[in-house]
Parts: sequence; C-alpha cells; structure tokens
Amino acid sequence: MPSPAIHLIRLARWGVTLARRRALVGIELDPNAPATLRRLVRLARLATLTGQNGPRDYAGAFRAIGPAAIKLGQSLATRPDLVGEEAAGNLLSLQDSLPPVPFGEIRAAIESSFGQSIENLFATIDPEPVGAASIAQVHRAVTTDGREVAVKVLRPGIREKFAQDLRTYEWAAAHVEAMGGEASRLRPRLTIANFKRWTNSELDLRREAASASELAEQMAGVPGYRIPAIDWDRTNGRVMTVEWIDGIKISRVEELRAKGHDLAAIAERLVISFLTQAISAGFFHADMHQGNLFIEDDGTIVAIDFGIMGRIDRRARQWLAEILYGLTTGNYQRVAEIHFEAQYVPSYHSVGEFATALRAVGEPMRGKPVKELSVGQMLDGLFAITRDFDMQTQPHLLLLQKTMVMVEGIATQLNPDINMWDTAAPYVRSWIRDELGPEAALAERIKEDTETLLRLPGLVRRLEEKFPPKGGAPEPPPLPDIRLITERRDREGAGWLGYILSAAVGGALVWGAAALGWLG
Repeated sequence: MPSPAIHLIRLARWGVTLARRRALVGIELDPNAPATLRRLVRLARLATLTGQNGPRDYAGAFRAIGPAAIKLGQSLATRPDLVGEEAAGNLLSLQDSLPPVPFGEIRAAIESSFGQSIENLFATIDPEPVGAASIAQVHRAVTTDGREVAVKVLRPGIREKFAQDLRTYEWAAAHVEAMGGEASRLRPRLTIANFKRWTNSELDLRREAASASELAEQMAGVPGYRIPAIDWDRTNGRVMTVEWIDGIKISRVEELRAKGHDLAAIAERLVISFLTQAISAGFFHADMHQGNLFIEDDGTIVAIDFGIMGRIDRRARQWLAEILYGLTTGNYQRVAEIHFEAQYVPSYHSVGEFATALRAVGEPMRGKPVKELSVGQMLDGLFAITRDFDMQTQPHLLLLQKTMVMVEGIATQLNPDINMWDTAAPYVRSWIRDELGPEAALAERIKEDTETLLRLPGLVRRLEEKFPPKGGAPEPPPLPDIRLITERRDREGAGWLGYILSAAVGGALVWGAAALGWLG
C-alpha cells in the first residue's frame, strides 16, 4: 500500500492542475464545504497565482490529470449535489477520448492474451481505430469465418494505472468524509467505492461481454431495441469481439430525419426501453450517451458499450415505480411515505412536511415539455430537500439518476416537445398494476410460501447432520482436555521447554523420513 506521503504528493500534483483551471473555486466558495477542505483548496489556488474570477475549466482539468480522472469526472457529472451545478454541467462535456495506442502494441496485446497469432483470429483488422477512449480502443475487423466485427482492446498497463489512482482516491475520500458535516452526509467514500466497482467492471472485458449477453436476454421481447451479439471465441479479459453495427449515431438528428425516421417514435421507444430495463428487469445500460446508441435502417435502436451497468433489487424497483407514478400524478403524500418506508429520510422528520417540500419542486414541472423546464431550478430544489431532511446519498439510485438524465437529453434532442412524465406514466402505471396489484400480491405470497416449503427437506437434513439420531454406534465418552508439550504455555515460565521438545521431535521425524527414503 502506498504511504501517506505518496498520496499527498499525488493529491498536491492533481490539486495544482485543478487550481490552474479554477476548478477548485466552487469548493472554496461553498459555505457547506468543510473549513479544512476550503483552506486546502485556497492554498492550492494561491500556489498557482490564480484568481477566483474567470472561466472554470473542470473538464479540461480532469482531462489533463489522466485516464482515471476522466472516468471520475464523468461520474461526478451526475453529482451536482457533491460538486455543484456548474461543475456538473461542465463535466457533462468531458469526452472520453485519448490519442490511440500504436497498432503494434495493440497487436501484441491481442496475441499475448489469446496465446496465438492474430491471423488465426481475424482475416483482416484495420490498424486505424474507430475509437480510442481512456480504457480501451476499438478496431474494425473481419473474422476468419467472414463476419464483420468490432474488436475492443484494453490499453496496455491501464489496469495498473487505475489501481494506483483509485487507492489515492479512496485515501482522500476517507479523509474528507472524516471532516464531518456536509462532507459526511454526501458520503464521498461510497461515491469512490461505487466508482471503483464500475471501473473494475470496465477493466474486465469478459464481464462487459456477460453484461451485454444478460441484457440481450432480458430485452429480447422488446421490439425496436437490440444488443449486438458477442463472439465468445474471440473474447477474454483484455479483448472483446462483438458484431459490427451498421447504423446512424442517434446524435445525428438531421441524418436520421433525411433517412425518413420518425424521431418522435424513436424518442418514445428509447424512454420505454430504459424504463423496461430499470423497472421491469432491474438491470440497465448505465452509459447510454449519444455515442453508444445507433439507429438501424428499420428504426431499431442498437446499444453498445456495456462496461457500466446498473442493478436494482425488486423492493427498490417497487419504490422507484411508486415514486415516479406519484410524481406524475401529483400524489406527493405517497411519494413522501415511500421515502420514509425506504428509510431514505430519517424517521425523526415529518412525512407531511416532506410531502410539501416535494410538491414545491414537482408542481412546476408537471404537464410541461422538457424544453420549458429549468433543470437548474429543479436540481436546486431537490438538493435543498436532501440537505434539509438529512437524506444521505443512495448509491443504488445515483447510476439510475445519471442514466435518466442521459436518456432525457437524447429524447429531447430527437423530439423537443416530449414530456418525460407523460411518456413514462402509462408504462409505470401498467407495471404497478401488474406487480403491485392484488393478483400480483397473492401470486408473490404463493411463490414465497412454496419456496419456503421446498426448503424444508434441506433444513431437516442439515439438522440431522448437526444432531444425528441416537442408535447405531455407541456415542464416545467425553475425553479429557490435555495440553500438549508443543503448545505454548501462558506465562508459566516453561514455554521454552515446549519449543526445545518441538524442535527435537521435528528433527527426529525428518531424520527418520530421510532414512526411510520418504524425502527422495
């Protein structure tokens, strides 16, 4: 493990990089930030002779620090409560792109990971990558059996670099959280822990391939949305091969319109496919930015890049569905009750007061298209609520929130008049009826009771193993507890005798074994 001095040196270097681009000014001016932290960032700014006024380049600062920081910056873009609205908005523009690794190194990485020549795997592979990001780069290829594929290869040494930086992130987060107050409520250690879990998944391409395969199974019955097939014979921890997608990036709105696509229908399909993943399946593609979604000629949405996936258990999905439906229908009392049932809000607060606070945020949004809503005002209201009611960060909802913002942004670009609430309400209402209605409750009870009954034989077997029935061989009598001479005595002054005797016995055994030829 690195020493505190090494962590401090790294943090000082990163702090100077951030200060030069005025990326720490927001912390310095935030009255809710711990006083110690504000003094440290002020010192970093003064050391670089940088003033408080002027543009703040958060994205540029994280890009300058390195690959792990780029990923961290993208993660923090979903946490305006942690970094501030201005910083979060700027970090949304942080593009995960770096100069490509020379193809010679990529070829060597492919061949070493498979233990065979690249010609045994691919008939051709384009040495120019179609994309180069902080963790991996992608090359177009044709397999030896003639299929067009995309080959994703980890950058050499990237796992080691991420592991090094992550240890310092964890160390820094622990010290910031220990400062107490607002820093403790926002749980930075948990933020870094989730970031570590996500990046570790991205750094093992077998897990990404498995995620794609699982999502493809769950979405098989959803029309107009699909996942490219995995080539498992050409996939391992450092290389992933998937079906090549011929389509138009969802961000190229004019090109889609020229092709005759129904943009409003695509936008609605995108929202419904996300809700299907998040609420019905509890397993969703959590990196649905514009570069990871393509539209095929028939209007099918194809998603790629499954390094970051979100998972929500059934109970949390039920709460989520009720919260969404309550907000769309204006039932703020029920939304407030769910927050207390889920223990998102401490029980010493008032449910009624929390419902009123939710109404103050929700009412201005209802019935309006996204283009007429002020995202800034909405976020300000939500974060004020979380602070006023002592709500701690809920890590299982952070990724969902980030993805929802992405989906909303893309859907709005395709159809500026879309209303996310109105689009989501019929789906959520149907899911609640099917999953939380009387029939569903009865079916769930029958299922739980049946599973309990099926577990009884195994429980009886384990009890019999632990408490065998009487009979058969006689039960042995209790034996006295005798201390061996090889055991260490407890401060009786004779412990040394046991060591001497142990050495003598051990030596005799080794000598005897050697004499008999047991040791070769």
